[in-house]
Amino acid sequence: MKNLIFQEPKERVTDGTSGISYAWNSIRASVIVPLLHLAIILCSVMSLMLFIERVYMAIVILYVKVLRKKRYTEYKLEEMKEDLELNKSYPMVLVQIPMYNEKEVYKLSIGAACGLSWPSDRLIVQVLDDSTNEVLRKLVELECLKWIEKGVNVKYETRKNRNGYKAGALKEGLEKQYVKDCQFVVIFDADFQPDEDFLWRTIPYLLENKELGLVQARWKFVNADECLMTRLQEMSLDYHFSVEQEVGSSTCQFFGFNGTAGVWRIQAIEDAGGWKDRTTVEDMDLAVRASLKGWKFVFVGDLGVKNELPSTFKAYRYQQHRWSCGPSNLFRKMTREIILCERVSVWKRLYLIYAFFIVRKIIAHWVTFFFYCIVIPTSVLVPEIQLTKPIAIYIPATITLLNAVCTPRYQKTGHRNIKFHFYAFVNFIIFIP
Repeated sequence: MKNLIFQEPKERVTDGTSGISYAWNSIRASVIVPLLHLAIILCSVMSLMLFIERVYMAIVILYVKVLRKKRYTEYKLEEMKEDLELNKSYPMVLVQIPMYNEKEVYKLSIGAACGLSWPSDRLIVQVLDDSTNEVLRKLVELECLKWIEKGVNVKYETRKNRNGYKAGALKEGLEKQYVKDCQFVVIFDADFQPDEDFLWRTIPYLLENKELGLVQARWKFVNADECLMTRLQEMSLDYHFSVEQEVGSSTCQFFGFNGTAGVWRIQAIEDAGGWKDRTTVEDMDLAVRASLKGWKFVFVGDLGVKNELPSTFKAYRYQQHRWSCGPSNLFRKMTREIILCERVSVWKRLYLIYAFFIVRKIIAHWVTFFFYCIVIPTSVLVPEIQLTKPIAIYIPATITLLNAVCTPRYQKTGHRNIKFHFYAFVNFIIFIP
């Protein structure tokens, strides 16, 4: 008993790392492993859906390029040009330039729009200035006055508020009295500079086909080689235009309006209910509604409009947030309307719901972020999880190659430039889809 009383108590030393290891092992088997198994199953299904969609679009592009079946090549553009010049029956065209504090590019955009080749009495250039900087507003107004003195019909419009943002400005611009006689409206964002012959290469499509509501041109990037970020963006957007827009135009005569570098038939906008600001993708919203009213679209792949890519991460992040979240919100609002629409074919409704929205606008972003940035890295820490090679390697690699080889940069230099393949791989991990 004496020994027990006077025996010094043994000190128990607890290792902090062993405690963390014990806690991790406790929750791994009961929580982490089942959740990872479920996530891998869901992501595998989504990866397969994305893979099938990419292969389908590659087959369509191969078909239209080899057989020269691009939709816009079916139109007799030269004959329509000759008829216009012969009969002098030029339609009234409105050019809208929405801008907001565009100090660096307002002169270029206004100058490019005012330099479009079209009869001056049949062209109205409407500058929609929502700038909050009063000094900049005065500079933009002076630039408009300069072109008015040169004989161009320029209308400078401002608002007391920014209700609806870009959609609100475009909507109010179309409500002006002098727009009533216009048949078509061309939209250019403030950083876009069209070539002089833009109208001659777009308006004839709308004149030849009365069912055509939209003619969309592609974007041509002037600062693509500025940095790695702009090169990766160029690859991603080149795939969007060269493949996604071309496939939509060639198969269903539908694609998402890019918000700029396009010509709308004003009647199509009115039939669709006009511009709405219910989402951050007002351009896509208008395109879907117009398509459900039976209007057809054509994408002109050989017509490019110069513009600049975001070269800072802040600008890029804002742009991608808008493009990523907006379509999901729009899909939620329009699913019922698309399903119940009887004016368009079942195939077109299926294309809208499955291919356009679910796979390209929702699954593509989920697979890129959730699967490759969260699930796969987490599975490395859990030995019970085994990723199969097709899901982890073969399908992503195939998607990457399909994305890369369809871009103009690859077709020009990809087979000779080793760096391009590195950019393609990084593009897949960070930016694609």
